[in-house]
Amino acid sequence: MAPERESTRERTPVGATAASRPRARLDQPRPPRRRILPEWDPEAFGRLSEKIARFLGTGRFIVWMTIVIIAWVVWNIAAPRQLRFDQYPFIFLTLMLSLQASYAAPLILLAQNRQDDRDRVNLEQDRKQNERSIADTEYLTREVAALRMGLGEVATRDWIRSELQDLLKDLEERRRHESHVLFPAERAERSPGRDADDR
Repeated sequence: MAPERESTRERTPVGATAASRPRARLDQPRPPRRRILPEWDPEAFGRLSEKIARFLGTGRFIVWMTIVIIAWVVWNIAAPRQLRFDQYPFIFLTLMLSLQASYAAPLILLAQNRQDDRDRVNLEQDRKQNERSIADTEYLTREVAALRMGLGEVATRDWIRSELQDLLKDLEERRRHESHVLFPAERAERSPGRDADDR
């Protein structure tokens, strides 16, 4: 009987670590953890990369880059020697253009990946819409076929009109053929040699 009593009692935490550990409340969200690395919104970064990639693909960027390179070269050739910051082989200009290209390529790739994701989602939505349209078209085709089959058994106004016209023609033809043949009662009335008493 003693083991049953122990099983019904509540167990208390044993040890220093179990007693000092705070219980997590399940009805409240956890507090945010501190992170060493800075956090950023990937969507905001993606939108920024798309804006930069769109600007890099315009004629305005090429015009501005051409103006900056020409000004750079002219300044480093025509300016006084103590004001020049990049001598003739223009190594610093080459470094700046390489740096610009090394940043432009990943930004363009990131923008293309985002566009591919959007195209994939749009393609999936178009595919589902096409499937729904095909299903609706098949349903309507079946319904129209059922209506045609049902209408094949129903008398339409034109069919009834044509049937009545055929009947009228038949009656008129019969009347023409039978106009010289009289019914027996009409013959008795029209025959002159018979009396009314004979009847």
